[in-house]
Parts: sequence; C-alpha cells; structure tokens
Amino acid sequence: MGQLTQFAPFLLMFVVIYFFMIRPQQKRAKNEKEFESSLKVGDKIITKSGFHGKVAELAETSVIIETMSGKLKIERSAISMEMSAALNKKA
Repeated sequence: MGQLTQFAPFLLMFVVIYFFMIRPQQKRAKNEKEFESSLKVGDKIITKSGFHGKVAELAETSVIIETMSGKLKIERSAISMEMSAALNKKA
C-alpha cells in the first residue's frame, strides 16, 4: 500500500496532463481533419499564411485556389480552419 501512495502524485500528474493537454490536442486534430475532408469547390478559404481565395479544384492532398492574382496550388493542411470559419460566418 505504501508504494501506491508513493506513485499516486505521478499518476495524478499524468491524468491532469492527459485531460488538459493531450486530449484537447487530439480533438483539435480530429476537427481539422474533418474540415479538410469537407472542403468543396467554391468554398471561400484563408490559408495559414494569410492568402484569401476560393477553392477551384480538389485533389487528394492538395487544393487549387483562385486568388485575385491567379491560381495557387497548396496543401490541404495549409488552410486555416478558424480563419476560414470566421470568413464564412461574416459573409
């Protein structure tokens, strides 16, 4: 019983770290994957680097977006979920 009480603070620390750091990060990653897979042609987006555009074509891992200056090919992971949602909420 003495060894269990000796390791209890470590177990408690791991549980706290899991619920406050690891689990929210996993949930955020899952939401981003769902957002990337739900993109469709015509969606207005903002990339993480700040480019504004509209989805012109979709590929498995990349997207071609139309901007004011032409077309750009970017990775799906470069699209910001938060900024794109805020842009679509305003419109």
